[in-house]
Amino acid sequence: MKCKNIKLLPFTVLESTQPPWSLEHIHAVEMWKRGYTGEGVVVAVLDTGCSISHPYIKHSIIGGMNFTNDYGGKASNYNDNNGHGTHICGIISAAYNRKNGMSGVAPDAKLLVLKVLNGDGTGEVEPILRAINMAMNWRGSRGKRVNIIGMSFGTEQNYPELERAINIAAENNILVVTAAGNDGDGKRSTSEVTYPGFYKSVMQVGASDINDKPALFSNTNKNLDIVAPGVDILSLSPNNGYAVMSGTSMAAPHVAGGAALISSYYLKEYGKLPSREQLISTLKRNTTRLNFSKNEVGYGLLNLDYFSKK
Repeated sequence: MKCKNIKLLPFTVLESTQPPWSLEHIHAVEMWKRGYTGEGVVVAVLDTGCSISHPYIKHSIIGGMNFTNDYGGKASNYNDNNGHGTHICGIISAAYNRKNGMSGVAPDAKLLVLKVLNGDGTGEVEPILRAINMAMNWRGSRGKRVNIIGMSFGTEQNYPELERAINIAAENNILVVTAAGNDGDGKRSTSEVTYPGFYKSVMQVGASDINDKPALFSNTNKNLDIVAPGVDILSLSPNNGYAVMSGTSMAAPHVAGGAALISSYYLKEYGKLPSREQLISTLKRNTTRLNFSKNEVGYGLLNLDYFSKK
């Protein structure tokens, strides 16, 4: 099915190199200190592509494919011609930059970059379905496979075929992490729904601010699972640059990166990746409970410090 209403969620951009605050709030560094940095974990990112030559992300890219008509439809060119995808990839696994303190949540995780959105941020269902299928069937060296998929786009329309594809990914032991959407009005009494975030088989992520409060723009609904930093987030931009962006698009990769850190713990301690169910239950348990309704913050704010003390 072709459609043009799957698109990037609205986001704001500021040019800045201010020190990042988000890693501190989810306590990612505590996991690094114990030796869990995402090593051995592969995250598939479905977005606008990634700036494959950026010096702080090129080490993470393990492969990719272009499913759009950009670049003449050349499948091997999954370079980012928008900026959104590079920012998402950087939040997950950018290398540490001593100059501005920026780093990805899981700097040693690998990325399978699947370009499903055009340079203008729009897309269709069919490329997304094919990308999900590729992520499920992809195998790397030594049997590496994808166990986390990140999606930071949305549509108001419910596509049954998209839900089926995500359900199949879940059945294949893959955790799908999605952005909740940015149509929030700051009222707990109202509900805003964006797909695929609202599907029950995904982990739907809302955005929190530097004060650990839900962002006013963050969607609230009964299926919200967790919140993570999503306001004024420093990450990468094309042309070897940096930018600050806000949106639930930025919150979701913090959780995908957190899932990669937890996965690396299981891999290092037990010799195998965790199941999807283990990842979901671990993420929900490792949260800071916030004084807001479940519709606003789910189980709470991701807090890896609890897990790092195991």
